Amino acid sequence: MGNVQSLWGGYGSIDRYELRGANVDRIIVKHIEPPGQSNHPRGWNTNFGHQRKLRSYEVEATWYRDWSKLSDDHCRMPRCLAVYQDHQETLILLEDLDDAGFARRPTHINLDAMIVCLQWLASFHMTFLGKAPEGLWHTGSYWHLETRPEELEQLNDLSLKTSAEKIDQVLKDCPYQTIIHGDAKLANFCFSGNLRSVAAVDFQYVGGGIGIKDVVYFIGSCLDEDACEKYENYLLQQYFQALRQAFIRNPDIQHITFDDLESEWRRLFPVAWTDFHRFLKGWSPGHWKINSYSERLASQVLSNL
Repeated sequence: MGNVQSLWGGYGSIDRYELRGANVDRIIVKHIEPPGQSNHPRGWNTNFGHQRKLRSYEVEATWYRDWSKLSDDHCRMPRCLAVYQDHQETLILLEDLDDAGFARRPTHINLDAMIVCLQWLASFHMTFLGKAPEGLWHTGSYWHLETRPEELEQLNDLSLKTSAEKIDQVLKDCPYQTIIHGDAKLANFCFSGNLRSVAAVDFQYVGGGIGIKDVVYFIGSCLDEDACEKYENYLLQQYFQALRQAFIRNPDIQHITFDDLESEWRRLFPVAWTDFHRFLKGWSPGHWKINSYSERLASQVLSNL
């Protein structure tokens, strides 16, 4: 029926197809076919970056084929119909979320809609708490330090640069690890018409980590620095309330003390924010997300390391 969008850097496309004689009317096909030469919008056209992208699509195929079936309606995502792989070409056939009732793609949302996404993240993180990320990124998130040496090299903030490995290790040392979405920005959430329910897409950087990393990235994708400052505590409270509810729903993890988990992830909120700030300052020094709020959090974290 037509193209939905092109993939980042010319690595393929997402297309919608109408079916006849099938038990669904339409499907979405994510077609990954890497170009001979990548075309990064910010000029990061290196072989290291190319290999990272190839790995990200392998991870996404693994996620949809092997992992996505473990989620439920509390952390809704498109149902995987099939995955086909042939050398570097991959086809991921997915449920059409428009037909499933998630047709809205807002570019700005209010606090109530943000809470819906935070509830999704909380359910996702609790569903996969303690699970080893087999076949996924060992450490999830697209800004993970080990996958971004070029951006670290370009970083001019020397105190942040010299502390990058220690920040990364602090996050890894947290005893409460789960699987994170890894790219939980607003653009990767699809909403119902009334904005009261949501489904997530784009699992290229799904992998191990602490849930607060997704929370940090999501909040930063929605709010400017003044709003971050104003609503930080409120939004964190909403996330942890939803996380506690998800914990109660999951009898397999009742051996964990929830209050300890919450305390650890709250403590690491500024550390996770600083970790993303490190990537952003090396990747795009003029980015709008580099602001006084982020600089303040980073300064506090660096002084406490």
